[in-house]
Amino acid sequence: MEALLLSRWQFAITTVYHFLFVPVTLGLSIFVAILETRSVAVQNAKRRSTYRKLTKFFGTLFLINFSLGVVTGIVQEFHFGMNWSEYSRFMGDIFGAPLALEALTAFFLESTFLGIWLFGWDRLSPKLHCACIWLVALGSNLSAFWILVANSFMQHPVGYAINNGRAEMTDFFALVTNHYVLGEYSHALAAGITTGGFVVLAVSAWKFLRDVPSRPVFAKTLTWGALYMALGIFAVMGSGHLHTQYLREANPMKLSSMEALWETADPAPFAAVAKINMYESKNDMEIAIPGLFSFMLYNRPEGEVRGINDLQTEYERQYGAGDYRPDVVGLFWCFRIMVGLGGLMLALAALTAILSLKKQIAAYPCLLKIIPWLLPLPFIANSAGWYVAEAGRQPWIVVGLQRTAEAISPNLSAGEVWLSLVGFTVIYLILAIAALYVAFRFIRHTAVTGEGGL
Repeated sequence: MEALLLSRWQFAITTVYHFLFVPVTLGLSIFVAILETRSVAVQNAKRRSTYRKLTKFFGTLFLINFSLGVVTGIVQEFHFGMNWSEYSRFMGDIFGAPLALEALTAFFLESTFLGIWLFGWDRLSPKLHCACIWLVALGSNLSAFWILVANSFMQHPVGYAINNGRAEMTDFFALVTNHYVLGEYSHALAAGITTGGFVVLAVSAWKFLRDVPSRPVFAKTLTWGALYMALGIFAVMGSGHLHTQYLREANPMKLSSMEALWETADPAPFAAVAKINMYESKNDMEIAIPGLFSFMLYNRPEGEVRGINDLQTEYERQYGAGDYRPDVVGLFWCFRIMVGLGGLMLALAALTAILSLKKQIAAYPCLLKIIPWLLPLPFIANSAGWYVAEAGRQPWIVVGLQRTAEAISPNLSAGEVWLSLVGFTVIYLILAIAALYVAFRFIRHTAVTGEGGL
C-alpha cells in the first residue's frame, strides 16, 4: 500500500475512534447540567439530594468519556504536520485560526471549569457549582463549533484568496457564517443529544432491571433519557433535511452520490435498495420511490437533480482531467444506515417513553434487556454520518482548491505510516477497553437511591 492510502486509513481510523466520544460529550454535558439545575431549583431537601446523586452519577460517566475524547483528539492535530504537511502549508492560514480559537475559547473553558466542578462539591455555593457545569457544556459545544468551522471551509471554501500558492483568509466573518457551518453544527449537536440520551436510556434500563434499590430513581431517568433522545432525533432529521437541500448547490456531486443518481433526472426517485456499479451509468437492480428525491430537495414532486455522469463532465471542464466521483457505494449505503438507524432509535425512544409515562415499563422486561445491547446504534449512525460528510468531498481535501493526493507529506514512507497506524490503533483499542471496563464497573457498583423520589 502507498503512503497516501495508508495515511487516509490512519486519519479515518483515529477520527472514528475520536468521534465515538465527541457526541457523548456534547449531549451528556447538557443532560448533566440540566440535572444539576434541577437539583438547585427544587425546594424539597430529599429530592434535592436525589438529583445531586444523579448529577454525580451521570457526571462521572461524562468524565470518563471526556478523558477519552481528549486523548484521542490530541493525536488528530499531529496528523496535519506528520502526514499532511502540504495541506498544512496550503491551508494553515485558514485552518489554524479556528483551531487556535477552539483551544483558547473552548477547550480551556471546558477543561478549567470541569476541574472546578469536579473538586468544587461542597466548596462552592450550589448555584455557582451549577454554573460551572453549564460552562463546561458551553465549552464542549463551542469546541465542536470551531472544529466544524474549519471543516466547513474544506467542504465549501469562503472568505479566502489564493496568494503565492496558498489559501489566505480575507474575511473571518464569512468563514464563521459559512452556511455549511450551520448545517454541520446543528446536525452534530442534535446527534450529540441523541447519543447522550441513548446512553442515559441504556444505563437506566440496566439499572432498573438489576439494581432494585435504585429502581424508583432510574424509572424516572429512563423516561427522561427516552424523551431527550427523541428530541435529538427530531432535531437530527430537521437539520439533516435542510442541510441536504443546501447540498444541492454547495456539493451536488456528494448529493447525487448519496442517492447513486447516475443520470440527471426530473423528477428524481429515491432508491431504497440498489445494486450499484459505480463505473457505469446504470443500476442493475433498483427499488425506488418515484419523485421522492426531488420532493425532498424542492418540497414539490418535480425538480431536476443533476446526475453523477453530468457532474463528472462538468468538473472535467472546470478542473481538468480526473475522476471526481467519490465512493458512491459507500455513500449510498452509509446514508441509508444513518437514516435507517435514526428511524429505529426514534421508534425505540417513543415506545419506551410511552410505556414509562404510563408506568407500564416494568411489564416489559424483554424491552429493558434489549435496550443496553442496542447502545452501539447511535455510534454506528454517527460513524456512518461522518463517512458521508468526509468521503463525499473526495477526491478533494479542500473542495475545488486542493486534491487529497496533493496534500500528502512528500517524504513520507509507507513503512512509517504502517508503524504509526498499527501503534495508534492498538493503543486506542486498549484505552477504549479500559474506559468501558471502568464505566461498566462504576455503573454496576454505584447505587442511586432517593427517599424523596423525583
